[in-house]
Amino acid sequence: MPFLEIPKPLTVISPHLDDAVFSCGALLAAAQDAVVVTVLAGVPDARTEVPDWDRAAGFGSVTQAVSQRRREDARGLNMLGARPEWLGFLDGQYGRQYSAEDIMAGLAASPSIQRGGTVIAPMGLFHSDHILVSRACMLLRATVSSMQTADTAEGGTPTPPVQWLFYEDAIYRRLPGMVQCRLMGWWQAGLIAAPVHFPLTPWQNMKMAAVEAYESQLPLFNAGQLADLGAPERYWALDIVPAEGT
Repeated sequence: MPFLEIPKPLTVISPHLDDAVFSCGALLAAAQDAVVVTVLAGVPDARTEVPDWDRAAGFGSVTQAVSQRRREDARGLNMLGARPEWLGFLDGQYGRQYSAEDIMAGLAASPSIQRGGTVIAPMGLFHSDHILVSRACMLLRATVSSMQTADTAEGGTPTPPVQWLFYEDAIYRRLPGMVQCRLMGWWQAGLIAAPVHFPLTPWQNMKMAAVEAYESQLPLFNAGQLADLGAPERYWALDIVPAEGT
């Protein structure tokens, strides 16, 4: 299968303050001036109890944890020539619950997504936060598509065209059957997924250098998870399953 051209402008949707670089770092480096919209980047109330993950990372407060992760994210993205956009939703470990519709509304208001171009979202593998953000992206994808159809039919001002792609969530994609389960779920929903390939090998070293910026997170991963960060990135495009006989 031939490689596709690197998409520009490029927006990557990230559940947490590391997922975009871990899953799409080479593509971000290749695109240059991409924007990463991190959904669960809000700063919780300072009185919130420190959850196990933050404590294991050595943080004494939740505000210290999120502030440090934002600094790491800004540094990692800067190394790749990308820019951060942090939304105010809280990481699931802080106990606040959101619906996919809540997240979709926040994403829809993002200037980066409103500009059109290519948006790359997480497949939503294993982790509840990843699943939630992926569901929100699917809702937004359907909403944008219907708006574009309506604009065309009514002859109004067209909505900026958006090409949606999905990335395999690093670390979780290595779990047995995880990617296959998502592909099957899409098929059952009437969507067919096709792999998309980009020429990313020249940017792999830049990605791995940027991964090192997330120094508070890396010590918490095991050898297999760390190895997956260096594995080739994988992307998927979605289309409607063709009707029988077409």
